[in-house]
Amino acid sequence: MSTQLDTKEGQRVPEVTFRARTADGWQNLTTRDLFSGKTVIVFSLPGAFTPTCSSAHVPRYEELAPAFKAAGVDDILCMSVNDGFVMHSWGLEQCVETVRMIPDGNGEFTAAMGMLVDKNDLGFGKRSWRYSMLVRDGVVAKMFIEPQVDGDPYGVSDADTMLNFLAPDANAPADVVLFTRPGCEHCVGAKKALDEAGMGFSAVDVDRRALRAVAGDEHTPQVFIDGAHIGGREQLVEWLAKRG
Repeated sequence: MSTQLDTKEGQRVPEVTFRARTADGWQNLTTRDLFSGKTVIVFSLPGAFTPTCSSAHVPRYEELAPAFKAAGVDDILCMSVNDGFVMHSWGLEQCVETVRMIPDGNGEFTAAMGMLVDKNDLGFGKRSWRYSMLVRDGVVAKMFIEPQVDGDPYGVSDADTMLNFLAPDANAPADVVLFTRPGCEHCVGAKKALDEAGMGFSAVDVDRRALRAVAGDEHTPQVFIDGAHIGGREQLVEWLAKRG
């Protein structure tokens, strides 16, 4: 990857009007509407409905929303170079209640931030590089930009990194992801065990090939907690018992 992705810390965010789709129809949102007089987190990603974005990036920001609010954050914006219809539909699919889905349909904001990259090899065209930033009253206070390597790295623009920057002593809930399969009784059991333990989680339905690639095992569920592979339902129950 040859694009130079530089931080914009200390600079004002670009002046852009976003054409957003809501349950009530179309809405024009300006940069001033979104950032003026507020402390705002923006996390930007390559595309709606894509695997990492759907299984980890969006759900974790939604899960940590109360902790961000306690740290003084007014709004959390998820941005992607997708149109308003797509971002609205993705927000419904993700069941977001706090994170606001912002469509940068023409890539204007992303380009002005220096984060527009070429994904033609994947048939995606121009998309956003994955990054997050903290914006105070329209000025970028901090940026976390994923390393400039091939593929889709995801390691510094995540919600936990941002929360650790804002509130290092915050007691964040564990990051739990279940890879599941429709009709799987063991998956139902794993979800029940987590519910009874009071632990929130994200569940992602995948096929056996994807399971082998992710976990080295085609049996469901496969459980990851804070990035560590726990295993299946039995291993999860053991982990919960040790946790107390």
